Amino acid sequence: MTKKNLDPITTEIIQSSLQAACDEMFIAMRKTAMSSIIYEVLDFGTAVTDSDGNIAASGAGIPAFIAMCDKAVQAVIKKYDESDIKDGDVFATNDPYNGGVTHLNDVIVVMPIFSLGERIAWSANIAHWPDLGGMAPGGISADAKEIFQEGLQLPVIKMIDQGKPIQSVIDIITANSRVPQYTLGDMWAAIASIRVGEKRIKDIANKYGTETFKESVKLFMDYGEQSSLDALKNLPKGTFHGEDLLDNGKKIQVEVTITDSEFLVDLRNNPEQDNGPNNASYDGTVVSAQMAFKAISTGDFVCNAGTFRPLKVLCDEGSMFNPIRPAAQGIYYETDIRSYDLIWKTISHLNPDKSTAGSFASICGTFMGGQHPDTGATFIIIEPQVGGWGAYSIGDGCNANFSAFHGDTFNTPAEISEARPVSYTHLTLPTNREV
Repeated sequence: MTKKNLDPITTEIIQSSLQAACDEMFIAMRKTAMSSIIYEVLDFGTAVTDSDGNIAASGAGIPAFIAMCDKAVQAVIKKYDESDIKDGDVFATNDPYNGGVTHLNDVIVVMPIFSLGERIAWSANIAHWPDLGGMAPGGISADAKEIFQEGLQLPVIKMIDQGKPIQSVIDIITANSRVPQYTLGDMWAAIASIRVGEKRIKDIANKYGTETFKESVKLFMDYGEQSSLDALKNLPKGTFHGEDLLDNGKKIQVEVTITDSEFLVDLRNNPEQDNGPNNASYDGTVVSAQMAFKAISTGDFVCNAGTFRPLKVLCDEGSMFNPIRPAAQGIYYETDIRSYDLIWKTISHLNPDKSTAGSFASICGTFMGGQHPDTGATFIIIEPQVGGWGAYSIGDGCNANFSAFHGDTFNTPAEISEARPVSYTHLTLPTNREV
């Protein structure tokens, strides 16, 4: 089938199949992960991109995580020559300055997908791994001054070469985790997840043909862009100013400019980067803006790379919203939530039917670790906490929900933490074999 006779029904079927693939990737991760932060909290996300790393479809999980997968894929494409990206390869990054977006515990693994020798897509998984070193159990410390104190950095590395694990990489990850059996378990779960995506995408391409697959993905992204442009035309035009105060008394501000073709978020002239871990990468700040833009424009309508083409984000380098290495970023999520809330506060009045009042603006991340009193083993417990959401036009706000930034996630029952703390007792290393 060619572009000329590509019909909308086929395009819709392929797009729905991509969504189903992402959902299956999500289920595979949930069912095979070792850590409760993943299988109970659901602190992860899955996505499929096109061959250039543009989001084509996404699974469930944390909304903010989904928009981080494309940035990891694009970092791989930027770093590696085409000849070094092969069928069966798996790459990983957690470096917020290089495709990792968030903090070091959130590891993104990505896999190129080939059909008839041509790269047609990527599958991606981002998840919070329990521990990659750092100055505190779980890696998150309010005392961190540099990213070096927050754990092991994986700067867009290849961890599997044409189906064969690179044992030296696995050994480095193992040596830098307080709970290596859980960390490695989550790593292999993530790899299993993206391989599910690879299989399903190849099946789709084989069924409909490579060219039809690629053209359908492109058309649906164009559709996403047009949907956003249509929404912009119905929003009031102009420049809207908003500001708020941080807990330390510093002021943050934003200007949002809306035209028929652009949604410009200007976060310049904000506080300089923090001396502690309360910084958010530029990519993370973009994700916050994407969430606000999506909420005010197309809501639960189609969401892909095309959806965000009208969005532009400006930040000063060296600010809390765009720090310079080696600034720590362990508690990035609190800063991203504040930028999201600031943008939302500034524009919410433009579409009252889709807007809510202010919500509690925190992940309230809880990290506990130490020696188990009975076994002496190292244990780590990680989970977010709940709060209240603001009311909307036709009803009260929800009680005991996680922040909008954190999405449809859960806390961990006390019984789970008591029965299955993330603890290290023994470890059997995987061999360097084809997997």
